[in-house]
Amino acid sequence: MRTLRAAAASFLAPPAPPLLLPPSTPTPRGAFSAKSAPAAAATQTHGRCPSLRRVGRLRRRAGSASSSVASVEDARKDVLIALSQIIDPDFGTDIVACGFVKDLEISEELEEVSFRLELTTPACPIKDMFEEKANEVVAALPWVKKVNVTMSAQPAQPVYAGELPEGLQKISNIIAVSSCKGGVGKSTVAVNLAYTLAGMGARVGIFDADVFGPSLPTMVSPENRLLVTNPESRSILPTEYLGVKMVSFGFAGQGRAIMRGPMVSGVINQLLTTTEWGELDYLVIDMPPGTGDIHLTLCQVAPLTAAVIVTTPQKLAFIDVAKGVRMFSKLKVPCVAVVENMCYFDADGKRYYPFGQGSGAQVVQQFGIPHLFDLPIRPTLSASGDTGIPEVVADPQGDVAKTFQNLGVCVVQQCAKIRQQVSTAVSYDRSIRAIRVKVPESEEEFLLHPATVRRNDRSAQSVDEWTGEQKIQYGDIPEDIEPEEIRPMGNYAVSITWPDGFSQIAPYDQLEMLERLVDVPRATTTAVAS
Repeated sequence: MRTLRAAAASFLAPPAPPLLLPPSTPTPRGAFSAKSAPAAAATQTHGRCPSLRRVGRLRRRAGSASSSVASVEDARKDVLIALSQIIDPDFGTDIVACGFVKDLEISEELEEVSFRLELTTPACPIKDMFEEKANEVVAALPWVKKVNVTMSAQPAQPVYAGELPEGLQKISNIIAVSSCKGGVGKSTVAVNLAYTLAGMGARVGIFDADVFGPSLPTMVSPENRLLVTNPESRSILPTEYLGVKMVSFGFAGQGRAIMRGPMVSGVINQLLTTTEWGELDYLVIDMPPGTGDIHLTLCQVAPLTAAVIVTTPQKLAFIDVAKGVRMFSKLKVPCVAVVENMCYFDADGKRYYPFGQGSGAQVVQQFGIPHLFDLPIRPTLSASGDTGIPEVVADPQGDVAKTFQNLGVCVVQQCAKIRQQVSTAVSYDRSIRAIRVKVPESEEEFLLHPATVRRNDRSAQSVDEWTGEQKIQYGDIPEDIEPEEIRPMGNYAVSITWPDGFSQIAPYDQLEMLERLVDVPRATTTAVAS
């Protein structure tokens, strides 16, 4: 893996919505100064698979020279203090504050300690080290004679507030593997990434979204090669190969597809949303080439967590891939890695780049995607796609499998980071009666007055879609209104429930625009409002 320093991508923001401000208000009351507000209470980072920094020998607490403790409560405090030595370096939060320590039990003799560490994903790349350090720090307590640590993972659940189709309600992360250009090895990357994640301990599914040229039936060899439906629920039962669930139009038994665009989108929608996927940690979607109806349908129906971009060294590949990256950016789907396929081959002790170099690095540098992975031109990699056995399964110790292992670790860590950022992006601070906003990928936090957010709703319930006339008036919303619940809605917005029962969808872009506009001089604000 190569990690390159890259400038952040820059995209045009949508036009600013008009502000609904009172005509006689001398200064806008829509935003607070984050610097002047009291510090918020520390939030838990449940969406992050923690990495560990080296844990040294624990110092004995002052005054605890004896090898025993007075009570179970004192013993619990000792254990929690010991475990809090393990820190997530990215967020500076210990595992106790993160809520990973569960079912802590101490024997009546105050000698044996048992607890469970509940990770956010079973594919956490450092879970073994995590278990080892937890044993080490607790065993270092002078009164502990035996430590029992068990490992588990949180149930699969999406970071989404809306009503998802039943089949998608128990999927934690949906990963799009895309290139927007055919023939670059996108299906090879999707299948091998899926089996890499499964090998890391995750529950994984693959969805082949290419109706016209499905690749999955060739690349894997399930015993049951036909999709069947549940006679009671009328839902689709996915086929399975080596523990990975999979759905493809190629398993539908209807031969090659000849249909128009709207019909294709309907087929994709039906295959994805009516399948009984069950609990999955990761669903990998093998996207078709292009940036058309199918891509938009998938992004609208499924709350995509992240995207992996596949390219080749040629300049032509970069041009098409750039279109796909821009599409994902507009849809608020983070691109977490670039895979440059057919990059090089080794012969006679030298490395050759037959198609040149730089396409993958150019994508990384231009769009701020931090992780780049190179795949070689390798006969076995191509053959594995034809024999029905993925390369990472056929040769799990090979160089190609190691590259996919690094890609899998990257995807796990980036998805966990995205989930943590999304889950804490917008919250309500009742102590100062302000909505706190920290948009993902931004270091700055700002505060908004709840009434301003409610008054500037841009949905059809608040604004006439044909005339643009504001249906809701300034005085209709009380100044002391407070939100009842704020929940993330994919990667792009939050759903805010108000006391009057109104459910407002607030995109991050709109909240940022509000923060910028409510602080401008009154004359400018009035002009915008009119």
